[in-house]
Amino acid sequence: MAENNDTTHGSNESFTKPNRFDPRFTQQVVDSMGPATSPRMREVMSALINHVHDFARETNLTVDEWMAGVNMLNWAGKLSDDKRNEGQLVCGVIGLESLLDNIAYELAVDADTPATASAILGPFFRHDAPLLENGSSIVHGIDDGEMAYMHGSVFDQKTKKPVVGAMVDVWQASTNGLYEQQDKDQVDYNLRGRFKTDKEGRYAFYCLRPTSYPIPNDGPAGRLLKLMDRHPFRPAHIHLIVQHDSYKPLTTQIFDSKDNYLDNDSVFAVKNSLVVDFVPLEGNPKATLELDHSFILSLRD
Repeated sequence: MAENNDTTHGSNESFTKPNRFDPRFTQQVVDSMGPATSPRMREVMSALINHVHDFARETNLTVDEWMAGVNMLNWAGKLSDDKRNEGQLVCGVIGLESLLDNIAYELAVDADTPATASAILGPFFRHDAPLLENGSSIVHGIDDGEMAYMHGSVFDQKTKKPVVGAMVDVWQASTNGLYEQQDKDQVDYNLRGRFKTDKEGRYAFYCLRPTSYPIPNDGPAGRLLKLMDRHPFRPAHIHLIVQHDSYKPLTTQIFDSKDNYLDNDSVFAVKNSLVVDFVPLEGNPKATLELDHSFILSLRD
């Protein structure tokens, strides 16, 4: 007769099954942090260790599956450089970057007229885009797209007054779906520029009507999408960072209302308030479309 490892307690004959995994192990790992660990590091790492360990136990993660994950992280590192952030892209396709953006925005909203909604930075931002005069074009060597005149103002959230000297940093993909650092045929810093608001808080520039495009599929982010049977497309959008020394910086995107992927963004970044309408523009030889779009900034704490 087989030996019974269950333990009987009292007359009700209840049974307690032994824990399959050592319940003390995870806490042992958490407790290994030394006294010089900062409170925030202790908080974050304790939660991370607990959740990662629970994930492994919940899914009965195998060594082969764990190593596949490790290899994917290593692969992302090898592909990343100053022109491509594959690790950030992996976080994008599992929704983590958009979740963090939503958390940050919700924690910051405390007014009847909230600041402009934020959106993820994405992996293709570059520092030191050229500083251009208002009314300049960021488009160079692209002749197969629809030119748009984008303009507007930057306002103070509380006073509703224009913000003078705010910096509007913009970047977008070309009509072939590639950012300039991905495309050897584009000039350096193409479709990028920085514009400072004038004495009335206004900015203006010429750009392309954005185009939907697939995120790179030659790395772990693309591999993950394929494994999850998901498409790689992002809806047509333009990236912007709006900042001023007196205000909290705003990282955001705007999305073309006519795009087919608004409800199915591969990185989950679309927000209703960021969907815009490009309208016909007449009498301007430089553009056939117009977008009048303003931004609201909140003061620093």
